[in-house]
Amino acid sequence: MLHKVVLASNNAGKLREFSAILGAAGIEMVSQGQLGVSEAEEPFATFVENALAKARHASRATGLPAMADDSGLCVNALNGAPGVYSARYAALAGGEKSDAANNRQLIAQLDGQADRSGFYVAVLVYLRFADDPTPVIAQGRWEGEIIDHPRGDSGFGYDPHFFIPSLGKTVAELAPAQKNAISHRAQALQRLLTALQPDVGGAT
Repeated sequence: MLHKVVLASNNAGKLREFSAILGAAGIEMVSQGQLGVSEAEEPFATFVENALAKARHASRATGLPAMADDSGLCVNALNGAPGVYSARYAALAGGEKSDAANNRQLIAQLDGQADRSGFYVAVLVYLRFADDPTPVIAQGRWEGEIIDHPRGDSGFGYDPHFFIPSLGKTVAELAPAQKNAISHRAQALQRLLTALQPDVGGAT
């Protein structure tokens, strides 16, 4: 029997990625939306604080262990923006909340900038229960460059504009299995899995 954990997100792309990796370890991810849980506020300026807030909210509402991630794109020439606001970057400037709008906003902000380096970051938080005093926290980071013209039709978010020089491809040009093996979330998930072995290794 799988060890059920609520994912404090309604992002279908994240649910697919997490399920693909964690399912092999005996963890069944179920999105908070499937359990009728509303989205938590994300008022903080750091990824780890927002992830903790989301995990606590989902665990408290369901009584289940919860996992949350706060992840985003940090661009060096923009002082780390979009950062924790990656999912609503365009909306903060008065635009719509969508991947396409966020990408347009990013490229517009980088107009004339020579430095296109940046990185994806993922911070994962696992809570055994809502008031768990020892949350498990893991982080992953994936370096790349921002390109003006999108390439590829896989992935989501900023993937079509996030170019990995060592691979000669954008993230949106990678097969899902390849992305799941090397991405910022993959790195964080592997670290989280190692830390979680005492919790889930004996689950029945």
